[in-house]
Amino acid sequence: MTQQGFISNRRASWDEFERIIQSGSELKKKARFFPKHFRELTQDLNTAKANGFDPSIIDRLNTLVLEGNQLLYSNRAFSLKTASDFILRSFPRSVRSHWRSFGVAALLFYGIGIFVFFVCVNFPDAAYEIMGGEEAWYLERMYDPESNYYLTPRDVSSDADMFGFYIYNNISLAFRTFAGGVLAGFGSLLILCINAVFLGAAAGHIVNVGFGSTFFTFVIAHGAFELTAIVFSAQAGLLLGYSFFFTRGLSRTASLRQAGKTALPLISGAAIMLLIAACIEAFWSSRHEFSETLRYGAGFFCWLFVLFYFLFAGRKLIDRKPTDIKQAGRNPT
Repeated sequence: MTQQGFISNRRASWDEFERIIQSGSELKKKARFFPKHFRELTQDLNTAKANGFDPSIIDRLNTLVLEGNQLLYSNRAFSLKTASDFILRSFPRSVRSHWRSFGVAALLFYGIGIFVFFVCVNFPDAAYEIMGGEEAWYLERMYDPESNYYLTPRDVSSDADMFGFYIYNNISLAFRTFAGGVLAGFGSLLILCINAVFLGAAAGHIVNVGFGSTFFTFVIAHGAFELTAIVFSAQAGLLLGYSFFFTRGLSRTASLRQAGKTALPLISGAAIMLLIAACIEAFWSSRHEFSETLRYGAGFFCWLFVLFYFLFAGRKLIDRKPTDIKQAGRNPT
């Protein structure tokens, strides 16, 4: 197939599709064959990529596919089925399909955090250099089991106030981390590393002053969701940065747009995880009256739940017919 022949045969269809896009959803409702045209356009995009046609053609087709996809699904109303399908299937599948970028982000975050933790444990002054004296004092006061701050129980109203604060703080951090990906990924990388350094220094300092038990029983449960969500936010930003350098024949604008579509399930899922983390942090983590054994047990359960969720949720079980099994077992003749 020649490029000129391909363009001559399909240009009219592309122009018609573009008119439907520009006319909005009302014309789309009247166009009975919109889904059919959309499938054909998607196939044209794959054909152009496979044959290495001019990048301007690929760019135009890719833009039409993205706009058509948005128009096709923009009128879908929110439903519990849509939300449950995203949580139980789409989100974990998206994470598994991009496990390499997740591995990079997780290795950076946990690797740097653990390294700084051990540095601060062995060299206590390093924590003050990283955090500053005022922040170190605030952490000591927060996790000192003998302080009034720690011993004074919170009422339900205070828990609700803290829930709102945690949501704002966590989700704003996640979206800043994700948005940093627009700067060729360096913004996401920088925010991720800064948070890893600070968390490692904070944990090391708290251990040095003897409040480790108070600290770890507080963070272990909600940390399973919060820390994982931060990694997802950075992963989504790094996907944007990767698409800036590796465009696969598209323009940088189209490449970033495509990467944004890929990263959307990750950042949306991260927001849900941060909502869960805020709920646990406000209404469970601060319950110091519960035993350490119970709180550690709940924390380990949360980490195991997150692990098994992303490993197994949304996997398809392929049922093979008995005839297929018999045929597979036959020796070739």
